[in-house]
Amino acid sequence: MTSLRRRLFILVTGVLILAGVGTGVVLHAADRADRANRSQPGGPAVSTGKLTLDQKSRLTFVNAAAGPHRTAVASVPSTDPGAGRTASDLKCARFYAAAGTGVCLQSVPGVLKQSNRALLLDANLRTLRTYPLAGTPSRARVSPDGRFVAWTVFVSGESYASAFFSTRTSILDTRTMRLTPSLETFSITLDGKPYRASDVNFWGVTFASDDDTFYATLNTANKTYLVRGSLSGHKVTTLVENVECPSLSPDGTRVAFKKRVLSRTALWHEYVLDLGTLKETALAERHSVDDQATWLDNDTVAYALPTDGEIGGSDLWTVPANGTGSPRLLITGASSPAPL
Repeated sequence: MTSLRRRLFILVTGVLILAGVGTGVVLHAADRADRANRSQPGGPAVSTGKLTLDQKSRLTFVNAAAGPHRTAVASVPSTDPGAGRTASDLKCARFYAAAGTGVCLQSVPGVLKQSNRALLLDANLRTLRTYPLAGTPSRARVSPDGRFVAWTVFVSGESYASAFFSTRTSILDTRTMRLTPSLETFSITLDGKPYRASDVNFWGVTFASDDDTFYATLNTANKTYLVRGSLSGHKVTTLVENVECPSLSPDGTRVAFKKRVLSRTALWHEYVLDLGTLKETALAERHSVDDQATWLDNDTVAYALPTDGEIGGSDLWTVPANGTGSPRLLITGASSPAPL
């Protein structure tokens, strides 16, 4: 065999091997998705029905239970979260809603790459606007009066525990439809001094009720900070270190957040910070919580924990916000809670 033929043989063989591996990966993923879309014995009761964001005393979430309604936005009565869940036709990777406004972050696998987008929703879950996303959905929030919507995506990397990752956080004014594509354009005051750096990342926005103040995580120089921001002033100011994915309480006095307990690891514990005194209170949950918690009321926070043995599965848990008590299972097979 000549040198040219040998090289061609090696090239063709390599292409065929890669094609075979790629086909195997695609078929395995398709089989796994097919199994996840089949109902499992003992799973929760899920039925299709009317779901609106102006319903009262309902808890909405993304249904993570195996079956045909997996990833659909669903709801249960707030007073009976174990009841049969009502599922909509809308499917999301992340979801949040407040005051009749909703945001749905979708991620659709493609042949070459996944397609990611944000949907602005009205109270009937109809899409008002669609926005392309620069990466994989991570966090979503709506301000208490529904005026502002925020979302965070991973532009590179797949989790906050990755050695190298980059995020992009956007905020939309639903009255003017003005989009701030990235919080990285906001001016930063760090430890009382103006700050600029090329490695700045923001994630996990949570809104106050005044249509101007928000809180978020700032990451730079391998440190994370809780920042207070002003939408009108296009600026943020650091408050304390080691705060990720903040969530503002309904009364606006405290922030629930995840605190990294070991540097450069995927180990976080859930805390509550008093914004007046900056005193931190460790919550009773001892599992690592990689989520942006949601306040169900001024006394209770909810968060998702991964389900053992099920890829992508999670359950919703609650814990008292004052550090007492113990964790309690709220809803099996669920994520992205949003109380109406």
